[in-house]
Amino acid sequence: MDLIWVTEAKYVGGYKIKLIFNDGIKAVVDLKDSIKGKVFQPLKDIEYFKRFKQNKWTIEWDCEADFAPEYLYKLATGK
Repeated sequence: MDLIWVTEAKYVGGYKIKLIFNDGIKAVVDLKDSIKGKVFQPLKDIEYFKRFKQNKWTIEWDCEADFAPEYLYKLATGK
């Protein structure tokens, strides 16, 4: 896989975020089942989840939780 990163991210509802990747792939990913482990616990609060930020590679939250762009890409494409 070539280097992949998120170029755009928009909250769409629930635990779903619409992502666009640097290769042009666009998809809505549902992260509900991905919120596991201590660092991700704050994201269970939907209001907190909505407040993600986009950095130059992926999406992140103030609690230092983030998802690797490769993981998001796999959710988006099944690859």
